[in-house]
Amino acid sequence: MNVVVSVCLLSGAALCVVGAFGMLRLPDTLSQLQAATKPQTLGLLLILLGVALRLDLADGIGIVLVMLFQVCTAPVLSQIVGRAAYRIGVLRQDTLVVDELRSRLAGDRDDHGAPPGGEVTER
Repeated sequence: MNVVVSVCLLSGAALCVVGAFGMLRLPDTLSQLQAATKPQTLGLLLILLGVALRLDLADGIGIVLVMLFQVCTAPVLSQIVGRAAYRIGVLRQDTLVVDELRSRLAGDRDDHGAPPGGEVTER
């Protein structure tokens, strides 16, 4: 059991380090989001699994709930951050192979260019 726990903890820590290294080395925002979410989430899950294997059953169930929360929230947060980065214009458009969001965002704006429910002020 100690070997399994050690492998989970060490591989989870290694994945977190790889994700952090990817955040520093990758050139654009979308690539950095991939590095921030995928290996970091898997690394955290492995670390939590290693911890849960060492705890009692009642405490391990709490850790499993934290794992489920992380799996549910990490993709949503990266989607929101990616969309916000797209909207404010920090993404390099030449790196996008397919840009499905442009037409969707263009359809969300009214005749004056304001988002739905937004007000346009005259200058």
